[in-house]
Amino acid sequence: MCLVLIGWRAHPDYRLIVAANRDEYYTRPAESMRWWPEVPGLLAGRDTGAESGVEGDPPGTWLGLTARPNSHSRFATVTNVRNANDERADARSRGALLMDFLRGASDRHPARAFPGPERYVLDLAAAPDDYNGYNVVVSDLETLWWHSNRSAARPRELVPGFHGLSNGTFVSSAGLAEGDPDPTAPQAIWPKVRAGLTELRQLAQSDPDAVERYFAVLADRTEAPDDHLPHTGVPQEIERTLSPRFIGHTLHGTRASTVLLVREDGTFSMAERSFGRLGREIGEVSFRGTLDLPG
Repeated sequence: MCLVLIGWRAHPDYRLIVAANRDEYYTRPAESMRWWPEVPGLLAGRDTGAESGVEGDPPGTWLGLTARPNSHSRFATVTNVRNANDERADARSRGALLMDFLRGASDRHPARAFPGPERYVLDLAAAPDDYNGYNVVVSDLETLWWHSNRSAARPRELVPGFHGLSNGTFVSSAGLAEGDPDPTAPQAIWPKVRAGLTELRQLAQSDPDAVERYFAVLADRTEAPDDHLPHTGVPQEIERTLSPRFIGHTLHGTRASTVLLVREDGTFSMAERSFGRLGREIGEVSFRGTLDLPG
């Protein structure tokens, strides 16, 4: 993902609200969101260009939800950290980063002893060079945790409110009352995140079930002014083309927009729109179900 906007316990009737865009090269193979036959209960897009390197493992994903009967649910998403001088060809794919958590098992931790989100991100933090730069957000729908392997900050539990991340090394948070970015954040909030959080907060508080309006938040193609652009090591012209919430170019752009709503009664809806070159919509899927939510 390259833009993730989250409302976490920010409405009395909604446990989790997510609106997210995945930006990627159009040549990278992927499949739209679906139930995975080889991972029971997993609903996610399939990044078939992100093999884990372990024989027999499924491909990776950029955002997923695990919904199994009589078992705690799991949510996870990832963005890359943009740094042209920090990309190793031999690093594990970030698309495979989420799979252990979403499956609820790994070689080190079988399913019966698999850690919750806090322990999971602490384990990731102990091995920062296994992957190129990333932000990861994971949740068991009881707590929500963020970690970046290119940040000096420790893994952080995200409190109830609104949170956004893109391709920097930080998460930006806005409280329920003030609606302002977290004043403790060490970097300036990216324009697409600032505007997206403002609109997400307004929508979540006024019309939280309006899926079409969340997609409209994600579809904004407004470029940021040059004096508000981040500096990630790419030329300013490229920074400018990457600054909108929705990117539609010939080689690279927004490939998928996803809206996830998890209600406090356990019901959820999840919808995804897929896009081709220049932002042409090529498909839409949607799913509904029920989760076993912790108290």
